[in-house]
This record gives sequence, structure tokens and C-alpha cells, in this order.
Amino acid sequence: MSRDNEPVKGQWYENVEDEETFRVLSVDEDAEIIEIEYLDGEIEELDVEEWHEFDLELIDEPEGWSEDDDEEEDDEEDWDDEDEDEDDDWDEDEDEDEDYDDDGRER
Repeated sequence: MSRDNEPVKGQWYENVEDEETFRVLSVDEDAEIIEIEYLDGEIEELDVEEWHEFDLELIDEPEGWSEDDDEEEDDEEDWDDEDEDEDDDWDEDEDEDEDYDDDGRER
């Protein structure tokens, strides 16, 4: 029993029968493929026929969901890890240099 909701990129839906919440990532009208992402991050491709078989309700973005915030936090964590690694490498090189005099000979 379809409610004839057309897929709209960025819009959130609930599959009433399965009680699954997802959003539309992309709609390829030529290939008739709809890419969706569930709350748990799983991504699935549906054809238009499958889409119209769902009993869907338009819903607001789920509370606490913010893709942009998640990506920024991940990026910041990656940078922090890289900075720590670089600092560690720098200290190791500095220690190695102390074992040699100005001419490059070992002390």
C-alpha cells in the first residue's frame, strides 16, 4: 500500500511496515535507482518499483542526527592522530641526531 511519495534527495522517510527510518541520498531518474541510507549507516539501492511497494511516511530529520557534525568530528580526530604521530617521529629523529657530531661522524 504505497502513499505515492516520490523520492526526494535529502528527505527522511519511515517504512511503516518495517518501522525503518532512512533518508534518500540520490535519485537516478535515468537508471530508475534510488540510493537510501538507514539510521545505522547502511546504504541500499532500490529500483523505482521497490520504492513504490513501500508504505512510506515523510518524517522530519531524526533527533540527534547531523551528518555534518559527525563528519567534522571525524576529521578533527584524524588530524589530532596525525599530529601526534608526526610529533613522535620528530622526537625520534632529534634523538638520533644527537649521536653524531657536526661532521656527521658517530660520537
